[in-house]
Amino acid sequence: MKNRSSSRKKRRLPQIKIMVQDGRFQVVGMGMWYSYWRDPYHLVLTIPWIGFLLLIAFTYLGTNTLFALAYVAGGDCIANAQPGSFLDAFFFSVQTLASIGYGAMYPKTVYSNAIVTIEAMFGLVGISVLTGLAFARFSKPTARVVFSKVAVITPHEGLPTLIFRTANKRRNQILEAQMRVYLMRDEVTSEGQRIRRIHDLKLLRGQTPGFNLSWTVMHTIDESSPLYGFDADTLTQMSSSIVISLSGIDETVTQIVHARHTYASQDLVWNHRFVDIIHFTNEGHRYIDYNHFHETISLDAAELS
Repeated sequence: MKNRSSSRKKRRLPQIKIMVQDGRFQVVGMGMWYSYWRDPYHLVLTIPWIGFLLLIAFTYLGTNTLFALAYVAGGDCIANAQPGSFLDAFFFSVQTLASIGYGAMYPKTVYSNAIVTIEAMFGLVGISVLTGLAFARFSKPTARVVFSKVAVITPHEGLPTLIFRTANKRRNQILEAQMRVYLMRDEVTSEGQRIRRIHDLKLLRGQTPGFNLSWTVMHTIDESSPLYGFDADTLTQMSSSIVISLSGIDETVTQIVHARHTYASQDLVWNHRFVDIIHFTNEGHRYIDYNHFHETISLDAAELS
């Protein structure tokens, strides 16, 4: 019997499916609104706006319907309302829930006054909760940051260097922006166990006082780098990926914003460099051309040597 009960418990344990697509590890359902059914607060924060508005509408109509049925069950308990009329009871409930109080219809029995008292308390709490949820959705900070479609590994100052670009699409300042880059790959320990290990990649410049246009991020692949001695085929075999995390303070809303991006091994372009996007005018000014933000060109023999 114990074995059967233990086996049943094992079957009931939730399983989280992890898919590997183009070298990227994706947890099925992670961060999606429909995965928060047991967490109502996160559900209403992550559900799309159309779903949020529909949820409010159904809740509002359903609440007034329930109270209207309660008024109808009380018989002739609302003055100037037709006895047994669901529509009159429904609209009286709408007036009571919203504290409108036209005065044309009003409770005239102890029973209806008791229902009005309950509905008034419910309305106060409901409006407070709805206001808080709407404010939480509107005030949730987001970052509009774009990353280059690929990252290049190219010589820089005589050493191979991992380089990618990022830009702030809002054109405002992200203050005290910090960039963290990680290498994630499958490894085998000395005991023969397969693990997914995370390595920090040290950047030439991992933070900036103000990020408003573009940022070229570099990691030198020297003897201390986790990428040292690896080629494209080896990184692919180890299901390697480069994970970027950007955080900073949005000066417009003065709140911390985050942005993430992942490069699979297939997104690493070797012996290429990015096309220049900063140009100079005859007057000595500069401008940025984002039309070539994602473009790379291959290095010639002279650049490689």
